[in-house]
Amino acid sequence: MREDAPKNSEYRRFKIKQVEGPNDYASHQEVLRRRFRKAATHATSLPAKPDDDISLPVGETIEDIIQDDEPATTEKPAAVTQHDWAMPDLVIIDGGKGHLNAALEVMRELDLDIPTIGVAKEEGSHSKLNTAEEIYIPGASDPISLPRNSQGLYLLQRIRDEAHRFGITYHRKLRSNRTFKSVLDEIPGIGPKRKQALLKHFGSVRAISNASLDDLAALDGMSRDAAEKVKEYIGRVE
Repeated sequence: MREDAPKNSEYRRFKIKQVEGPNDYASHQEVLRRRFRKAATHATSLPAKPDDDISLPVGETIEDIIQDDEPATTEKPAAVTQHDWAMPDLVIIDGGKGHLNAALEVMRELDLDIPTIGVAKEEGSHSKLNTAEEIYIPGASDPISLPRNSQGLYLLQRIRDEAHRFGITYHRKLRSNRTFKSVLDEIPGIGPKRKQALLKHFGSVRAISNASLDDLAALDGMSRDAAEKVKEYIGRVE
C-alpha cells in the first residue's frame, strides 16, 4: 500500500520451496526471508555471495530466489526502480500471536528493525456478521481491539482482504493450470505442440469440453481423430 491505495506493481508472489507439508508458520518465515533478502540484493550494487551472512537455505541460490519470486503483473517489467523491492514501513502478518512470533524470529535473524504486527479475527468472530479484529504487537501479552468504526481498523482490514484476494486468485490459477496440464498429458496422441495449441486457444479444460469436435479438429495441428480422443478422455475425467 502507498498513499492509502494498493500498489499493484509492487505485489509479489512466492512459491513455497523449502517447507514440506502444511506448516503455516514456516511458510510465512520462508516468504519473509526471501522477500527481505531480495530487498538486500537490490539495495547494493553488488550481488550477494553464497557465503554472505544472509544464510541462504541449503540448495538455494540468489538466482533461484530471483527466478521464482514472480511480479504480480504479466506485463514486460520496466527497469528496476528503488521501489521494486523497497523495505516497508510496517509489516502486517495475517495471523495471531504465533504467526507474529514466527515473523519476529526472521526479523531478528536478518537484523531488521521494521515495525511488525499481527492481525487476526477475534476468537468466535469468523462469521460475516461479526468481524471484530485483534491486533497483536511485539511484547504485549494481550491483543489490541480497535473500535469497529475506526479508520485504522478499516485500513488494516482492506490490506488483509486484498492480500487474501491476491493469494487466492494466484492459487486458483496454479490449480487450474496443473489440472489442465495433467489431463492433457494423459491423452494418447496429444503431444507438446497440440497441448500448446489447445492451451493457447481454449484456456481451460471446461472450454475444451464445451467445444465441438469441428472446433477442436480445426485447430492448427489437430485432426478429427485427435479431437475425438480429447473429447472422449476429458468426458471420462470430468
